[in-house]
Parts: sequence; structure tokens; C-alpha cells
Amino acid sequence: PKVMTMTPAAIERVRKLMEAKGPSVAGLKIGVKKGGCAGMEYTLDWVDAVSKFDEVVEQDGARVIVDPQAVLFLLG
Repeated sequence: PKVMTMTPAAIERVRKLMEAKGPSVAGLKIGVKKGGCAGMEYTLDWVDAVSKFDEVVEQDGARVIVDPQAVLFLLG
């Protein structure tokens, strides 16, 4: 199953932000870290490369990279 999908508005926004960041940006990476009410919180960072075990969700020029530790939190 896909880790996540993006709405047309999200695709457009991520794509435009990627264009503004320049060609060296590989995509927007979603991760998790300890904190927040439930014990975990999401992180968002621009990255220059995709790591070996990252999941990549790409739609119409928008690329979101999901850290392996975040996958279980996004499924469902």
C-alpha cells in the first residue's frame, strides 16, 4: 500500500516550493521525533538526497520523502 497520497493543492504547493528551492533539492522529507502529546511529532525538512530505506511519494513533479521511522505512523 502507498504510504500517503497528496491532494491536488498539496501537489501544487510542494512542487512550487521545490522549484523555489532549486535543482539541488531532492524533496520534502517527513520524519518523526519524540515529543508532543502522543509522544511523537512529525518533522518536515528539505533534503538533498534520498536515503537507502526512504519511501518516495512522487506525483506531478512534487516529491515527498518519508523516513522509514515515520512510515508506521502514516499508514492507516
